[in-house]
Amino acid sequence: MMDSAQTEPGTAVLVTARDSTPNLIDGIAFAKLYGEPLFQMPNDLYIPPDALEVFLEAFEGPLDLLLYLIRKQNFNILDIPLAQVTAQYLQYVDQIRERNLELAAEYLLMAAMLIEIKSRMLLPQRKSNQSDDGNDPRAELVRRLLEYEQIKLAAQEIDALPQLGRDYVTSHVMVAQSLAPRWPDVNVIDLQAALLGVIRRATLTARHTITRQALSVREHMSGILRRLQSAGFVEFADLFEPTQGVPVIIVNFIAMLELAKDNLIEITQAEALAPIYVRLAYGNIVVSTDICDEV
Repeated sequence: MMDSAQTEPGTAVLVTARDSTPNLIDGIAFAKLYGEPLFQMPNDLYIPPDALEVFLEAFEGPLDLLLYLIRKQNFNILDIPLAQVTAQYLQYVDQIRERNLELAAEYLLMAAMLIEIKSRMLLPQRKSNQSDDGNDPRAELVRRLLEYEQIKLAAQEIDALPQLGRDYVTSHVMVAQSLAPRWPDVNVIDLQAALLGVIRRATLTARHTITRQALSVREHMSGILRRLQSAGFVEFADLFEPTQGVPVIIVNFIAMLELAKDNLIEITQAEALAPIYVRLAYGNIVVSTDICDEV
């Protein structure tokens, strides 16, 4: 952008305005100031010392910090070098006291305990108690550290387990149920047991006369259809006459199976181990009447 300014009559001077467009067009802006991208760090930028703070470790309490200092330097937890650990612990406490006094209060209590144990270890022990291991001032602290470590490891193992809502969710499926009753299918074993019961009753009245009898399956099919048209639901055993003998019962049963195969009748059962009933199939009443007339 250029502006023209006259200094003397008849003389024109071209003045070039300063361009604010950054030289690095294709670069990546590292910040925005009032909506405008910044490609270079301003020379007069002031950053307070406490503006940026980075905490590399986060501890859940004094025992967690103390256990971290011991495990980080591979110290034996049963023989803690208390002077070195206390110095490192107090250094961390001094850092958090400057920023959060309420958080440092809990850590200060543990620091006081460490200083007390350290001072007790510097005192000379009585000769009668030199061989007594229970007089070690660090024993109570070691016990608390071991219990805390066990609980912390157990919590990490529990946290590693799959959790509902974090690692997986439950699915809910709506199943539309029909209001029409659905009768259970008749088992072949139940049908066989019903036939054996009819045959057993037939053998009680069987005669020992041997005769040759011509039996027609079609005739028995027509008889069953006529019986069902007049009665509707008929129990399985009522379709057989035990007094007519086993051959008639067998032919009658074959006729019933043929009708069921042609979907002219339905063999139903209300529930398991319930009586078996036979009825005409819906929609086949006219067809069954034609079969009766044809026979």
